[in-house]
Parts: sequence; C-alpha cells; structure tokens
Amino acid sequence: MKELKLMKGNEALAEAAILAGCDGYFGYPITPQSEILEYLTQDAQKRTGMVVLQAESEIASINMIYGAAGTGKKVMTSSSSPGISLMQEGISYIACAELPCLLVNVVRGGPGLGTIQPSQGDYFQAVKGGGHGDYKLIVLAPSTVQEMVDHVKLGFDLAFKWRNPVMILTDGALGQMMEKVELPPQLPRTTEAPFWATVGKPKTRERNFITSLHMEPESMQEVNLHLQKKYQAIVNEEIRYEMVNCDDADIVLVAFGLIARICQKAAQLAREKGIKVGVFRPITVYPYPYNELNKLADQVKGFLTVEMNAGQMVEDVRLAVNGKIPIEFLGRMGGIIPTPEEILHKLEEKLACPAGRFVGETV
Repeated sequence: MKELKLMKGNEALAEAAILAGCDGYFGYPITPQSEILEYLTQDAQKRTGMVVLQAESEIASINMIYGAAGTGKKVMTSSSSPGISLMQEGISYIACAELPCLLVNVVRGGPGLGTIQPSQGDYFQAVKGGGHGDYKLIVLAPSTVQEMVDHVKLGFDLAFKWRNPVMILTDGALGQMMEKVELPPQLPRTTEAPFWATVGKPKTRERNFITSLHMEPESMQEVNLHLQKKYQAIVNEEIRYEMVNCDDADIVLVAFGLIARICQKAAQLAREKGIKVGVFRPITVYPYPYNELNKLADQVKGFLTVEMNAGQMVEDVRLAVNGKIPIEFLGRMGGIIPTPEEILHKLEEKLACPAGRFVGETV
C-alpha cells in the first residue's frame, strides 16, 4: 500500500531514491537542491545500505558516478545549474560508455552564479547535449512534487533499459514547494550485476572493458553510429506528453514543468472569457514530442509557448510546427514566475481578441 505524506520536493525526490533501491549517491551541495544530499545523509545508509557521499566537488562526484555506474549499480547525483555545468565532461564520458545513471538538475537562474530562484534556463544544456560530442540524455520534466517522486523510479528504469544517463530537469520552486505525495513501496537494492558490468573476471566469460576512448576514426564513427541508432529507438518508444482540453481548443499553450500548471489556470481564465484554450505539456523534453505537436497544429489557430527563460523550448515548438500556424512566446527570467493573468494578457494581445476572434481573422 502506498504511503501518503506532505513533503518538500527535494526531500520527496530523495526519499523516492531510497525507495527505488538506489545503491549510491555522490554529490555536492548547492542551493536550491542541497536538501537532497542532506536528506540522504540522515539514514539512507542505515535503512537500505545505500552509499551516500559528499564529494569534494561536482567534478569529483560525476566521476564517482562514472566508476560506480560501471559496476552495474543504481547510482545518482543531483546539483543545480552551475554544478551541472561542471559535470558536463563526465556526463559526456558516461553517455559514450553507455552507462545507466540518474542525474537531477534543480534549475536556478543564470547565467553565471545568477540567483537561487527558479528557472528553466538549462533546457538547451539538458536536451541538446550540454557537453562535447554527439550524445543525448533522456530528460524528464516533472510538473509536480508527485512527479518528482514518480520520475525517480522511471528514470532508473529508462537508464537501465537503454544503458543511458537520464536527467530529471526540475526547478528551484518545485524543489522547495511542499505537496502531498504518494510514496511507492520499498524496492530491494541491486543484487546481480548486468552482463556488461565491470565486476572482475568470472570464469564463465571474458572480462568487460568500459571506455569512451576510441583512437581510430573508424572505431569512433562506429560508436557514434551505434549511439545514434539507439537514440532513434528511444525517440520511437519513449515519448511522453500530456494534453489538457486540446480537443476543441483554438489556441494551445505549450509549457513544460511547473509552468504547465500555471498555464492550466490561464487556460481556465481564457475559457471563462470565451477563448477556447488548451495546454500541451511535454513530459519527456528529450525525446521531444515533435509529431504530436505537428498534428495538433493542424487543428488549432496558434500556439503560445511559455517558459522561465529567454526562449529555448520555443525553438523545438517552431521545428515541430514547421510554419503551419503562428507561434508566440512569453518568457520570464531572473527567477520570476509568470502569473496566469500575465499569460492570459499575452494570449489576448498576440493571438486572440477579447471576444474570441483571432488576430488577422476577418470579422
């Protein structure tokens, strides 16, 4: 039976890691995600035997993840924007070596040291491959504290299914807010190592060798072609999204994470004024639901993309729509969260008249 609790987002995610049977956490504190490390240091080791270690830096922690993931264990780290930037070299190594792990980015405003307030400014970094080389992460974007819990087990499942790093891309507001969550039952920790893991050399097989170094061009190309084939399979199988009141909508608000919830309120306010508005929320921001948005563009008159950044996911919306309909953008930065009323005003100003007619439509 699931347990119902009132929990802060960061702490709920940490509890979910324990319950998912996580074998090890290696990380470094940074606001606004430090509660993850703090929560795990309390009694995770005592409860399940989970290893929890505060490394000397983010660079050290991601390389510990690299080594631990190579043994086939469920391992994870968490950080916030500047810390994730420091991890990029190690993340690229891990992706090339095809090792499963869970990465959590509780995004704060930037660039630079920026602010500790929430942001979605790390979208490009997460979904386009923030480090060097042609690699991809599977990226999940929760919109509630409950999804922060749910995406931990899902993240581990996807990481091991595809032998690929998975990132939970959340933000400082979700990390700090408190909501009711249903906690899943405790899962056992890993006992048997996968066939590819580095666990010594049993008599039954040859030793495994894990590396991201391939000196010969032909060998490096072969690795890259294999990875691209895997990423295409992920695109074919793992796209997740949510549509709210899109069946009869004339305008659709497109948003991920926390902002999608605010957009639902804005859509409600719009419908009260006679404007039929729906909400499209990508849950996987990689792989991105291009086809689903493209199909939706055939039945609506405009999209308004809302983000806490200068305009990042909106580029993927434009790629998906391919010029079929108008696309407008509303972005707030510096840790400012747009209000439903602000979104409604932008919608009316750019895409619809108050009476429900559309800009450019013949009266």
